[in-house]
Amino acid sequence: MANAINSFQIVDPSPIPLYVQVKDLLRARIFDGSYAPHAQLPPESGLGAIFGVSRITVRQALSDLQREGVIFKIPGKGTFVAKKKAAQQLTHLEGFAEAMTREGYQIYNRVVGHHVIPATAEVAQQLGVEAGTSVAEIRRVRHLNGEPVSLEITYLPEQLGQRLRNEDLTNRDIFLIFENDFGIALGHADLQIGAVTADRTLADALQVSEGSALLRIERLTYTAEGKPLDFEYLYFRSETFQYHLRIARRPAPVGSE
Repeated sequence: MANAINSFQIVDPSPIPLYVQVKDLLRARIFDGSYAPHAQLPPESGLGAIFGVSRITVRQALSDLQREGVIFKIPGKGTFVAKKKAAQQLTHLEGFAEAMTREGYQIYNRVVGHHVIPATAEVAQQLGVEAGTSVAEIRRVRHLNGEPVSLEITYLPEQLGQRLRNEDLTNRDIFLIFENDFGIALGHADLQIGAVTADRTLADALQVSEGSALLRIERLTYTAEGKPLDFEYLYFRSETFQYHLRIARRPAPVGSE
């Protein structure tokens, strides 16, 4: 590790604080693949000797990297490199498996529930039906390279949900089934993104501790004709997944390429 890090130089004095320089160099070595996921980093004293800085400086750099999710600490064992989070772009509407398969990940879905239930007030409002109307509820735990990454709870009109009972929901995205098998053209989706803590049900499904931080997305998908099609709650393990979004300062001029 010393050789890899020593290819860079800590500059002192510099307008950039020492701990920021240490943090940036460590992050660069992790992101360029020099240190594999779950590789153990040297102790604070060792990093201090490598960089020629105090343990307090190293500790501050490591604390920032831990908050960013780049590293994690195991009490009594040391500091380790975290696995890179899987990411999905929010530039267009696509299913989870569509996006992750394109990035080379293996996707597996475990169907943990497929029932007809009375629509709650919120589900009914989203789907444009009366509260208490029978709707289909599908629960799936999505696995990324064998590891549970999300729980998806999907609500659909009852008839559409019954049609999905005959489909391969273990290996296929519902979006692709809609388009390729049912001939339903998708239009757009409205999303709300927030954070929640895992209750016992979510913790068991995602194999995390109760109280763990989760990313929660509410997604209402519409047909090309603008009719509500399905409403979903998506719960992601925050340490394994993130969404990327690019936004412009101003809209592109009309007629621009």
